[in-house]
Amino acid sequence: MSQPEALARSRPLRAVVAAGAVAALALILAGCTEEPVEAPGVETETTPGAVGVQLFQWTWPAVAAECTDTLGPQGYRYVLTSPPQEHVLGEEWWTAYQPVSYEVESRLGTREEFAEMVSTCETAGLKVIADAVINHMSGQDEPGTGWAGTEYEHYSYPGLYGPDDFHHCGLTPDDDIADYGDAAQVQTCELLNLADLDTGQDSVRDTIVGYLEDLLSLGVAGFRIDAAKHMAPEDVEAITARLPEGTVIWQEVIRGSGEPIQPEQYVDAGDLFEFTYGTTLAALGPNSLSQFENLATGSGPGLLPSATAVVFVTNHDTERNGTMLTYTAKERYALANVLMLAAPYGLPVVYSGYAFDSLDGKDAGPAQDADGAVLDAQCADEVAPAVALDDGDWTCVHRWPQVAPMVAFRAAAGEAEMTDWWDDGGVVAFGREDRGFVVVNGTADAVARTWQTSLVAGDYCDVQTGSPVDGACPGTVVTVAEDGTFTATVPAKSALAVHVGARPSS
Repeated sequence: MSQPEALARSRPLRAVVAAGAVAALALILAGCTEEPVEAPGVETETTPGAVGVQLFQWTWPAVAAECTDTLGPQGYRYVLTSPPQEHVLGEEWWTAYQPVSYEVESRLGTREEFAEMVSTCETAGLKVIADAVINHMSGQDEPGTGWAGTEYEHYSYPGLYGPDDFHHCGLTPDDDIADYGDAAQVQTCELLNLADLDTGQDSVRDTIVGYLEDLLSLGVAGFRIDAAKHMAPEDVEAITARLPEGTVIWQEVIRGSGEPIQPEQYVDAGDLFEFTYGTTLAALGPNSLSQFENLATGSGPGLLPSATAVVFVTNHDTERNGTMLTYTAKERYALANVLMLAAPYGLPVVYSGYAFDSLDGKDAGPAQDADGAVLDAQCADEVAPAVALDDGDWTCVHRWPQVAPMVAFRAAAGEAEMTDWWDDGGVVAFGREDRGFVVVNGTADAVARTWQTSLVAGDYCDVQTGSPVDGACPGTVVTVAEDGTFTATVPAKSALAVHVGARPSS
């Protein structure tokens, strides 16, 4: 859910990845002696090795620039944007999740800027996934005017919906959800007074499909279906089934223990964000990383099949409700991202937002001008876990030196299975067959030892200390012996990662 409700308390992936992504990955692999790693996912139904990034509340011009300057060259394949539709007025982050019309005009930019961003990102090798808020409209009882000037009432949105297009569940005194153990309440009552669309009606479905088709006409590759849990699975499926073959669908269905609504009920409508992954990862302490093995393979309890799961360390809701790790965990957060990107389970999405006061600023929106338009995101010259951030500063986690190189690691590993698992409390190591190997040290002490791998003998660049530049390793060189072993020292709260796409020239 993408509303304050989350503070109190997801169609198969068949995207066709732009051929430009091949060139992007080739840049990463420049100077390597190995044959170039084929960019996965080109003209195929699945995308093994692909990585996405959520640029939360980034403006369309800023997303476009980041696709060209950073995301494309780093090898990211998907960029998830914030909702593009017109919304209620207000400074808070969640105003973006209260639609008043389906005009592509918001505080993040104009329709023209959105279309230009989509085209620019596709040229850079990325597919744009738009956050689609289709479960509800606004939550204000009083009439108002939206960002683009649309006048609306709680149950009246000119040209879109009238009072008969909404659920009025009658199951609770105020029609708000009170019991998540009652499926009818969750899917027909209101989420914190948000006008709940009756998605069982054909006319409502027609309007929603029209909006999604409009975004597809602007070039987006697919959608994050916000609050999918609050719609019946058959309603979501009826909507996504009308979209073109190859449309990417990522649904938000939060798993709740003992609740009647579970993510597995939505698999026919599309892939799903796997919330159990992030919450379980957050529960692993610095000295208990050995328990990551089940997450890495997707064999732990309550996990969706890998082909259906979109995994993440945190997102815009969970970083505000304390259920997952956030940028404030610094090195621990960085290592969690390393683990996610190194392991084979699911399709990983890195989260990148802005800093806010964790106690008093959970509702705070991004930096805005005097008219309420969001200011373009700017990453500092130095981005790293240890860099202090003021409220409103962009975290730029996707650029962190621990995170960025693991995008190429994931691409190099492709569909390779996890091998050579080793653990010792707060230190874990594993390989991806002969494609790569990673060591993550979550402890406060350096670890020096010899690890067994399935890698081919020779020298590799530790990409955690620097990917190849002009055929040379700028950081640590890891030498793998004929028997597949290597000896190295991994500093406290850090990682070592090598892969076949990052080897020095001989």
